[in-house]
Amino acid sequence: MTTSNGHHTVTIAADQNDNNDNLPPSNNNRRDDDDAEQIDTDDPFDIAQTKNASHETLRRWRQAALVLNASRRFRYTLDFKGEEEKQQKKSLIRAHAQVIRAALLFRLAGERELVISPEATPPPQTSVGNYGVALEQLASMSKDQNISALQQYGGVKGLSNLLKSNPDKGISGDDDDLLKRKNAFGTNTYPRKKGRSFWRFLWEAWQDLTLIILIIAAAVSLVLGIKTEGLSEGWYDGGSIAFAVLLVIVVTAVSDYRQSLQFQNLNAEKQNIQLEVIRGGRTIKISIFDIVVGDVIPLKIGDQVPADGVVITSHSLAIDESSMTGESKIVHKDHKAPFFMSGCKVADGVGVMLVTGVGINTEWGLLMASISEDTGEETPLQVRLNGVATFIGIVGLTVAVSVLAVLLGRYFSGHTNDLEGNPEFVAGRTSISDAVDGVIKIFTIAVTIVVVAVPEGLPLAVTLTLAYSMRKMMADKALMTVVEAYAGRNKLNPPDDSSMLHPEALSLINESIAQNSTGNVFMSKDGGEVEVSGSPTEKAILSWAVKLGMNFDLIRSNSTVLHVFPFNSEKKRGGVALKRVDSGVHIHWKGAAEIVLGACTQYFDSNGHVQSLEQEKTFFKEAIDDMAARSLRCVAIAYRSYDLDKVPSNEQDLDQWSLPEDELILLAIVGIKDPCRPSVKDAVKVCTDAGVKVRMVTGDNLQTAKAIALECGILASIEDAVEPNIIEGKVFRELSEKEREQVAKKITVMGRSSPNDKLLLVQALRKGGEVVAVTGDGTNDAPALHEADIGLSMGIQGTEVAKESSDIIILDDNFASVVKVVRWGRSVYANIQKFIQFQLTVNVAALVINVVAAISSGDVPLNAVQLLWVNLIMDTLGALALATEPPTDHLMHRSPVGRREPLITNIMWRNLIVQALYQVVVLLVLNFAGESILPKQDTRAHGFQVKNTLIFNAFVMCQVWVDEPFLFHDQIFNEFNARKPDEMNVFRGVTKNRLFMGIVGVTFILQIIIIEFLGKFASTVRLDWKLWLASVLIGLVSWPLAIAGKLIPVPKTPLSRYFLKPLRRLRRSRSAQAQ
Repeated sequence: MTTSNGHHTVTIAADQNDNNDNLPPSNNNRRDDDDAEQIDTDDPFDIAQTKNASHETLRRWRQAALVLNASRRFRYTLDFKGEEEKQQKKSLIRAHAQVIRAALLFRLAGERELVISPEATPPPQTSVGNYGVALEQLASMSKDQNISALQQYGGVKGLSNLLKSNPDKGISGDDDDLLKRKNAFGTNTYPRKKGRSFWRFLWEAWQDLTLIILIIAAAVSLVLGIKTEGLSEGWYDGGSIAFAVLLVIVVTAVSDYRQSLQFQNLNAEKQNIQLEVIRGGRTIKISIFDIVVGDVIPLKIGDQVPADGVVITSHSLAIDESSMTGESKIVHKDHKAPFFMSGCKVADGVGVMLVTGVGINTEWGLLMASISEDTGEETPLQVRLNGVATFIGIVGLTVAVSVLAVLLGRYFSGHTNDLEGNPEFVAGRTSISDAVDGVIKIFTIAVTIVVVAVPEGLPLAVTLTLAYSMRKMMADKALMTVVEAYAGRNKLNPPDDSSMLHPEALSLINESIAQNSTGNVFMSKDGGEVEVSGSPTEKAILSWAVKLGMNFDLIRSNSTVLHVFPFNSEKKRGGVALKRVDSGVHIHWKGAAEIVLGACTQYFDSNGHVQSLEQEKTFFKEAIDDMAARSLRCVAIAYRSYDLDKVPSNEQDLDQWSLPEDELILLAIVGIKDPCRPSVKDAVKVCTDAGVKVRMVTGDNLQTAKAIALECGILASIEDAVEPNIIEGKVFRELSEKEREQVAKKITVMGRSSPNDKLLLVQALRKGGEVVAVTGDGTNDAPALHEADIGLSMGIQGTEVAKESSDIIILDDNFASVVKVVRWGRSVYANIQKFIQFQLTVNVAALVINVVAAISSGDVPLNAVQLLWVNLIMDTLGALALATEPPTDHLMHRSPVGRREPLITNIMWRNLIVQALYQVVVLLVLNFAGESILPKQDTRAHGFQVKNTLIFNAFVMCQVWVDEPFLFHDQIFNEFNARKPDEMNVFRGVTKNRLFMGIVGVTFILQIIIIEFLGKFASTVRLDWKLWLASVLIGLVSWPLAIAGKLIPVPKTPLSRYFLKPLRRLRRSRSAQAQ
């Protein structure tokens, strides 16, 4: 749907006051809202946008986070140390490139990893082979940018001959030729640092402080147990804890390793840039990794320079070399400065380069071979989740310390009894080893509470989920075609009927289209189908000219390009100056119809005579408006003659020459149809229903933009097509900043926009509190993509500059994919909320039960091994839920989530309290009255064990039957997880989710094995069928309880605001007093 210079702004959400009362808000309410909207500078986790946050801000929240395992928690965040090392290595490589390359070649030769291609062999370092220049000579010339060496080879023409290439047609490109070039000069790949092995992830999983403490405690307990009770019985306590800890470590490492492989695959997809090269006279698209020395590559604004090379032709070509030199200086490339450095970006202009160095024979390749892959940057959600994790961890740590103090106090005061009812510690009678063993058991329980309480993997899971969710989609290409054309006053019907054109006019039109184009036409010698390449607009115009009879190669050979003015988004046109065979000069312009028409004073009539345009301007304007009203993009083609004597003679002046753009003769106006894909209208409707407002910002004129917006459903009706709903970029940019903020929220379509207009619109919307996503494909879109909360670039037509400025790349260039992005984003957010609710429910229930039991009886019903099993269930299920739960359609019927809306909503608090309260009450009743409620056992000790086993079993059943549905199926308890209070059937669709059913089944089976067969390991005893039934019923009661709980009303204002208001006011008053 987007045009080649098209652009969409998608407002994802606006922060709104939760109290939508009909009465106007009071001043107090306004102040409260301001409190909620303002960033709390004292809160390190309150970062509105991490995208452009300073390193100091990001370091601040990391230092404030309660972290047990920093290497795991911050694995996929911005690597500050790595960034510094990258800059140091860049300087080192520039100074010592030859030495570093030699060392790398020596190492790789030993490892047989010089090239990634299996059939290629290490390149010879001294032999010239089949070519007239050696690899080291090329590498030295490129590194030193030695112009005299280039001249000794005969300039670019001579060098291309030595490399058996052709500046116009490139290399032959057959398999044998490519293999020879790879063997002689290497491949455009570099040895990537090997990804982390499974053992590295296993080692990182060991780094968790609490797990290390538990292992030490288990080892001490194992030694003391064997010493006092013998090997056969004494190893159970310490051995079971050690095994449980090892199981947690292994499961964590396996999960992290599998997810890292998915992340590596995503990185590889991102680095596999597709670009155009000329081989055998044809323009074809290949992977950047398939480029070889001798390739001829066209360059245009926004491209990445894919290899080292030299200029063949250049027109206003400017390169941003800051990625390699560190200097933010634009370098102009011509025959005086002909060398390209791999990895740089084309900032302006067009040109063609000859590849002279690839892979590790370039400084870029050496740099990439010596640094680790980019691990990404923080997202706002990651920062907020670290805040939640820190809050939960602090609560858990406080509880753990309290439990430790209470249990130690009761133990040493003689108030803790064993299974027979006797005090475990009696001063002067209890041996030191027994006392140490008792203290270790107490300490182990406290540490395990911290393990359960701190959700270490939660912030990490967000990045991994996105890596898992990314899938390459099939390209759905739309073909743009010329459907209407005017030559003079004649409307061509059909538009490719050349018989209606005067030969001279046809000749000029063909000359203009062939030379004033960045596209290419390849005509096979065997009479095969004509291949047209270029941007969608260029392809449409070139295809039209081919149908008119244009001979592309012949026309190009009949004139010489003197100077090119590349298409400019500001001026909306591009031009070229040609020197013809007869030494005459023609200047051709092509661009936005009404702008080019404004520069014309004459036109060609049907007889080939030049007529004044003064009387006919109204006719042509009406023709343009008529085509625009039918959503056709109008392009005008014009030219003028020029005296050769007036053209600057020296190269420097020629580069600075501004092409004359007045007194033009109009040749033709064409109307190009950019078909609206069938899926776009539906996508716009889905976005609208989801509370996402779609705005269209385009360089097309307002009439075309309005017609496209109506066709695609962005404008609901013609009545909506009034200012300020539709507006010209010029009008918008001339408004004051305050006026722009007011108008921005009303804008639906902006036509004839400049790149700066797009940026101004995004800034105005964000200042108004909107969450803004931007789609774009061109380099001119990069500032807006970078400024937006979410930048979405196009993977096929998008330039590398646009992709680097964006957060998400839409691989199929389809606007309908924006809906998929929103659905996945909402799904991830909803799943994270479910996981938080699950985690908090388990934490609250487990912590309250253990604290109350510890204070009252000096013992806890859930021991260390049992808590580690619960932690394993919780973390594993949480990771699976985040990674594999697909989005559902109902997510698109929710209201958007505001920028400042808390992660834990009031509905989540209600559900959590209802479920946790039920579990705590039932399990505490069993803890204190279980022995009297349950059937009498043979001994008191056995009765105590049966009671604790039932508590453990019932607690796990509550998680299996209640919290797992929260995690694994969007339809179960959908009403309070997804804020759907009207849906009562909690069983709907449960059997369709096989993963959910499998997880419930596996968890249930493992629980049976633990209770029935691993009694000594988990400190449990076997339960009869009646107690198993009781456990299951305790879990199942939570289902109707949840249905009843959702009938409890909750306030709309988030509870967190009530707690934060006094805190923020206190901070403000202190700041005011300090000043």
